[in-house]
Amino acid sequence: MRRLTLAVTLAAALGAVAAYAGWPRRADLRAFDPAGMARLESAIWRDYYDKRYPALFGHLYELSRTQFGFSPFDSVRIAVAAAKTARAFQPTHSRQEANAALPWLATYYRLLARAAPVAFDENEAARLELDWWQARREAIGPQDYGVTVASVAALTYGKPADDAALLQSGIGRAEAMAYRDARGQGMTEGDWTEIERQLRRAYGLLKVAVGSH
Repeated sequence: MRRLTLAVTLAAALGAVAAYAGWPRRADLRAFDPAGMARLESAIWRDYYDKRYPALFGHLYELSRTQFGFSPFDSVRIAVAAAKTARAFQPTHSRQEANAALPWLATYYRLLARAAPVAFDENEAARLELDWWQARREAIGPQDYGVTVASVAALTYGKPADDAALLQSGIGRAEAMAYRDARGQGMTEGDWTEIERQLRRAYGLLKVAVGSH
């Protein structure tokens, strides 16, 4: 009887955990906090360049869970897709090789699309995202590939690509990336603080462009 009671209790506990993890949430890509996004994105960049993949996964999960409101289960799926995209892209040396990351990147956007305010083409979003990742490796300036960053946001949020705040936000994120690229392995704690500051401003502009709800 004691074993049966224990088994029933354990099954109930596991069922409760599964229900909590998978229960549908009202995720919303517009619900982010600019400061929270800046903190997590700068941490994600740092994990990526230091090749700290478990930490990268953890920060990707936290971003989906806390900034967009996805369920724990969906946040894991999003983090897996994003982390696999990063690992597929990181060792590549050409646009052709970089295309190996596209399937995971499309999966990532397909999962995000559930919380988007409008329907969008996840394959096009993935293509544009990969385009600016590769562009910054080709000595293309942030003022140029920042426009592509803005185009991804415009597609995802259903906003005009020439929206001033949206465009400034995209260029701001690109300039934060260019700041990091210019310092390479010489990055200091102060540099990461500056990147977070730049990203906070960029996400503040994005918040203005897309609204809160």
